[in-house]
Amino acid sequence: SLHPAADYHAAARAVGGCAIYVSDKPGNHNFELLKKLVLPDGSVLRTQLPGRPTVDCLFADPARDGISLLKIWNVNKCSGVVGVFNCQGAGWCKVTKKTRIHDASPGTLTGSVCANDVDSIAQVAGAGWNGESVVYAHRSGELVRLPKGASVPVTLKVLEYELFHFCPVKEISNTISFAPIGLLDMFNSSGAVEKFEVQMTSNEKLQFFDGEHPLKCCVDNADTHFNYDSATGLVTLTLPVPSEEMYRWHVEIQV
Repeated sequence: SLHPAADYHAAARAVGGCAIYVSDKPGNHNFELLKKLVLPDGSVLRTQLPGRPTVDCLFADPARDGISLLKIWNVNKCSGVVGVFNCQGAGWCKVTKKTRIHDASPGTLTGSVCANDVDSIAQVAGAGWNGESVVYAHRSGELVRLPKGASVPVTLKVLEYELFHFCPVKEISNTISFAPIGLLDMFNSSGAVEKFEVQMTSNEKLQFFDGEHPLKCCVDNADTHFNYDSATGLVTLTLPVPSEEMYRWHVEIQV
């Protein structure tokens, strides 16, 4: 975890759906990095499938062609995730059986990602999804509401990466919509969401207003402080460290 490219490789493990192993020497650890992979109880936010390349890079060579980014997609229970990596400059040589450097100074590359890069995003979103999603970029912290068919640009230097979480938007009314993102500080942020549901408190017609922030947020039925960004609609709150292993918090947002 103290390797110069440790975060790059950690991000690949987070989106790969694989087990996570740490080969640090005792006492030599980057705990800030490990906290992005492992929860306080020792469990990991594992994606649902083996990571697979997106369709647009299936027949590209993202290690040697000098123009292609490697894009790996996966799904969580309520979202999709795409990891984008600039791995140009070196690749595995089948003849010498070791990594071979092809370009000592590979350049910066630009590409794009979209919800359709996640092959099964429609199945994750469920019936009635209109194709709109909220995209959270892990490294930059950028949050974008993405219409159906739109894409997000990404520019990376060599050995840089970004993890894009595509969270399908659920339309609750003409003015209220919702998309759970997850634990923002984790590599697989959206992997923290087990499920979400919308409940109405009565049979009467509900009315909502533009710019209305949540009335309150509860964690396990206890009121908790939250922050609301009116520019993006992002609601954030801090979850305490649970005393039980594999604990699942129940978060309620009332509007």
